[in-house]
Amino acid sequence: MAGTSSMQKTARDMILSLALIVLAAGVVWLFIPHEDGEPDIKRVDYRVDLLTARRAASYPVAAPVGLPEAWKPTSVRFRGEEADAWHLGFHAPDGEYVAVEQSAGKRSPFIEDTTQGAEKSGTTQRIDGRTWTRYEGEHYDALVLEGTEGSTTVVTGTGSFGQLATMAGALRTE
Repeated sequence: MAGTSSMQKTARDMILSLALIVLAAGVVWLFIPHEDGEPDIKRVDYRVDLLTARRAASYPVAAPVGLPEAWKPTSVRFRGEEADAWHLGFHAPDGEYVAVEQSAGKRSPFIEDTTQGAEKSGTTQRIDGRTWTRYEGEHYDALVLEGTEGSTTVVTGTGSFGQLATMAGALRTE
């Protein structure tokens, strides 16, 4: 009988330990903040970077003018040492990503890189008096404006072609 009592005590101690662990985990879970929905994406002010890029670049740097407030600029950079590469990323109103990319570097590798391997579809689209070529890809789609004043302009991202066209139509170089 002494063996049975010892086994019952061991099993009871294990169950009590497990209950204590579950209780502690529940308390920790209650006090850790939980976010529901989309995270708040911070808006960046790209005006200074744009002025710097426009002074330094070997081509007219493009940025959108007149986009609705719902388009949030989220990233900006100018890399003069990398063929005057200009990047301006946006969070579109429906949560998709749309970016403006420009460079004075070699066209093919630049398009390949910024579109994440999207391929030329053979379809063109007239936007604001300019002809853009559509690229379709697994990750990003893109509209590409080739060879304008020594640069290549790419509007790319996860957004629809409608959103890409909205961004392309808003681009100004002044």
